[in-house]
Amino acid sequence: MIEQLSIPTAAGSFDAIAAGPEDGRPVLLLHGFPEAAVEWEHQVATLGVLGYRAVAPDQRGYSPGVRPEQASEYGIDDLVGDVIAIADRLGWNEFDLIGHDWGGAVAWWTADAHPGRLRSLAVISTPHPAALAEAMKTDEDQHLRSAYMTEWRQTRVTERRMLENNADALRRMFDWKVPPSKIDEYIQRLSEPGALTAALNWYRAGRPGGKIGPIETPTLYIWSTEDAAFGSTAALDTANRVTGPYRFEMIEDVSHWVVEEAPEAVTSLLVEHLSSH
Repeated sequence: MIEQLSIPTAAGSFDAIAAGPEDGRPVLLLHGFPEAAVEWEHQVATLGVLGYRAVAPDQRGYSPGVRPEQASEYGIDDLVGDVIAIADRLGWNEFDLIGHDWGGAVAWWTADAHPGRLRSLAVISTPHPAALAEAMKTDEDQHLRSAYMTEWRQTRVTERRMLENNADALRRMFDWKVPPSKIDEYIQRLSEPGALTAALNWYRAGRPGGKIGPIETPTLYIWSTEDAAFGSTAALDTANRVTGPYRFEMIEDVSHWVVEEAPEAVTSLLVEHLSSH
């Protein structure tokens, strides 16, 4: 069912998984940290069966063919540029965009910068960046939840700590909510020379220079109540940051790893969203 692709761009070749007919309605899915495109296996396979052309790339730093060494080359403009370059290479003038975690942040910024390219937007876990920034300033709970980001930006010791003892720290991050075989695959990928540093460079690249505005694209935002990274303040405020059609779905008693912990629920919501736009 699932194909392996290599998508050449000016920045290098992105590895990807894909399913569905070449002429199906195009859907691009963006993974988060510390995962990879296979995070979306369930969704890609289901969308393919339903006739969509679903493609999930290993993003910058995760694809060995696009792994620049400097943290400055992982800024939000570069990441959004990759999305558009991949879509251009696939021949997609308009497409549906779905993102989780860091992939969700990139999806929000893509919708802000290139609204004309998106048919719809679906973001899982990650609030609108302006809602998150506001919550980090005004909500002590969110400030504490986001403290890890500062630590990962500042120290190169992070890589050693995450990978020592058979990558125990990385494994514990998943809180036993992701299938062990998937975790093993993520660890194997991030254990390649330079791979974990590249993934952490997303945090080290510095904050975006510009401001993100309200989103016009029809948007679905899915948040799970046991998300350790993102609290309810930013999640609920996201409604105030979308001017287009907006749907908010809360999944109870599920962690940040909702895409893999509750794949059927997530896929069902995504299919409903896509079919209504």
